[in-house]
Amino acid sequence: MPKVVAIIPARFDSTRFPGKPLAVLKGKPLIQHVHEQVAFANHIEAIVVATDNKTIFDTVTGFGGHAVMTSSGHLSGTDRVAEAARDIDCEMIINIQGDEPFIKPEMVDDVVELLNEDPNASISTLAKRTADVKEILSPDVVKVVVDNEGFAMYFSRSPIPYYRDEWKGMGSITFTNAHVEVLKHIGIYGFRKNVLMNFSGMGPCRLEMSEKLEQLRALAAGIKIKVKETPYDTFGIDTIEDLRKAEEWLSLSL
Repeated sequence: MPKVVAIIPARFDSTRFPGKPLAVLKGKPLIQHVHEQVAFANHIEAIVVATDNKTIFDTVTGFGGHAVMTSSGHLSGTDRVAEAARDIDCEMIINIQGDEPFIKPEMVDDVVELLNEDPNASISTLAKRTADVKEILSPDVVKVVVDNEGFAMYFSRSPIPYYRDEWKGMGSITFTNAHVEVLKHIGIYGFRKNVLMNFSGMGPCRLEMSEKLEQLRALAAGIKIKVKETPYDTFGIDTIEDLRKAEEWLSLSL
């Protein structure tokens, strides 16, 4: 029985970028880049791609990966992961987004280690310190605040915490004081399997519906999410323009 299984949700019908997992980046489909990065992680014993599309399924099996077909009716990637996980005998499930070709193996290992090291952690995830005002103000960049033990207190699309003395208004956010810290959430999750199954069976809560952040469902239910600060960043592919930028980035890094 594998202890830790990585599941990569990959749906075809993305609103902004249909067929995104199959988009070619440097000669390989996007889903293959993600799969190969996860395979380098030390703590992952098996990788499964959960999809609702036969072409994605065939592409994954074609490059030697393991894929399973899931329902096309899921409202979130987490629900797709939970369906795929239902028949897997394991202790932990790591949910890695299928549009993160630059995910670091070290990041995957970190979320596993958080669960291994702290029995009070039911879910694990990562955050990165940011001083980028555009990121802090962007509703597309999720922020998180943590308690003294590293457990998430709240996630929001708004700037949190709000530094009242330094920031006189939303249009004047600057980093003039060294103690100003904002943590940007990185969307990779580690779940104890039983927690994932319970979480997926819950209905959305009021906070989740307001912010459109499903991790708030866990916090509202009293599920503890352990957060580790990471030095690494990721670059998710949401649009064709993002794919072009990723091509440029890879060309410069070679």
